[in-house]
Amino acid sequence: MAVPSFVQLDPAIERWNRMREDAYKHFRFTRRTSLITFTGCVLIPSVIYYVASETQNKFKWTGKRKGDSLVQS
Repeated sequence: MAVPSFVQLDPAIERWNRMREDAYKHFRFTRRTSLITFTGCVLIPSVIYYVASETQNKFKWTGKRKGDSLVQS
């Protein structure tokens, strides 16, 4: 026996949800998506790695007091 539903479905919301669920089926690499992928997967991690490697062992935080320099000599 079917239970009556008190929720009315909006066809526009249902179409939007279906579009979002099936987005991977229609994806293509275009110039824009390639640039976004390159930026997120290559450029940003390489900049973070460069900054981290340049500042590694540059500062010494242990045993410093107010007014002491953090830069290692």
